[in-house]
Amino acid sequence: MPSSARRAERVYEFEKYRAPSQHEVHDLVRNNPFALIVSNGGGAEGAPTVTHAPVIIERMPPRGDFVGAELLGHIARKNPQWHQLTDGDPVLLVFSGPHGYVSPTTYADDPNVPTWDYAAVHLTAHVTVLDDRGDGMHVVTRTVEELEKLEATPWDMTTSLPTFERIVGGIVSFRFEVIEQRAVFKVSQDKPKDVRDKVAAAARARSCPHGDVAALVERIGGDT
Repeated sequence: MPSSARRAERVYEFEKYRAPSQHEVHDLVRNNPFALIVSNGGGAEGAPTVTHAPVIIERMPPRGDFVGAELLGHIARKNPQWHQLTDGDPVLLVFSGPHGYVSPTTYADDPNVPTWDYAAVHLTAHVTVLDDRGDGMHVVTRTVEELEKLEATPWDMTTSLPTFERIVGGIVSFRFEVIEQRAVFKVSQDKPKDVRDKVAAAARARSCPHGDVAALVERIGGDT
């Protein structure tokens, strides 16, 4: 990424909204694998190119955070983004967790302002393009394995592997070697507990349409 993009990424990680633990960061990435793959240029007037795609964890380093981790992803071969990528290019992977609007009606004092509670992880990585059918099969089957772990009753892909073999030429796969991790968990932790309880209750009353942000507010909130 250009230096200006990297500076913007650093500004994004607000000090008071840092991830409470690496465990929370790992769980957000694993449980929200439909990521944005952002690469430099390729769009109109040189704007970044972005694709929504499943990105899964292949290997985590011993140190605990995502720096040094290996992730896998794939996109449709018809998508021109992969033609714009050279091995070693930096890309940004954006994982979005639960989020939701917070109305001033949840606060006891007035006047006040609305806000948005959310959690997100940004991983900067060096990409390797895997344009081989064998690599494609590995990435696709690993993706299915990881996503099926999120299901109550995991699906057995064995009988579908011949179908995978037949259509895998329609995708291009990637390996991502993570070089930087940024995360933000803004979940009303700067509010007193009674207010956080109201924020969580309001989110549940809306049935948390963007994920269970209420659980994050309750789990990660401050001590006051």
